[in-house]
Amino acid sequence: MTERKPPEISFASWIDQQINEAAERGAFDNLPGAGKPLPKRGEADDGQAWLRDKLRREGVSAEELLPTPLRLRKEVERLTDTVQDLRSEQDVREVVKGLNQRILAWRRIPEGPPVYLPLVDEETMVARWRDAQPRPSSPAQAGTPARDVPSPRLRWWHRLSRRRRVPPSVSQ
Repeated sequence: MTERKPPEISFASWIDQQINEAAERGAFDNLPGAGKPLPKRGEADDGQAWLRDKLRREGVSAEELLPTPLRLRKEVERLTDTVQDLRSEQDVREVVKGLNQRILAWRRIPEGPPVYLPLVDEETMVARWRDAQPRPSSPAQAGTPARDVPSPRLRWWHRLSRRRRVPPSVSQ
């Protein structure tokens, strides 16, 4: 099949000749899926189905094929939905700063469709993260009793003397 097409033969007849020679050699015998029907695809997407199959086989997300502003917009939407999964407020701030840097880089040299892409408000995302965090309903659930928490303004010897004091209910 590495031979060149002779100039006196048309492409259609040359391709037919190559296929006939391969069939005579048995190149099409015992192929996987022989005798089975072709897989059915959706009627509405027949033009796009091969692309989806190729992306699935290669392990590539279809989102990677989007133009930069649309991909960034999807990242913003995903962040608003998944901000509660981040571990700390600092993580939220770092993710938002990174996303805003990518948005600003795209704004400097825009490529792709002209899509309005606002920056993500860091404080709004931090507030969403805080709202999604579980709050203890009582000090006992927080892990430390309220009376044992020392005041940060007291000196160490005052905190020590408070611990030594015996509550009035025990002395009676």
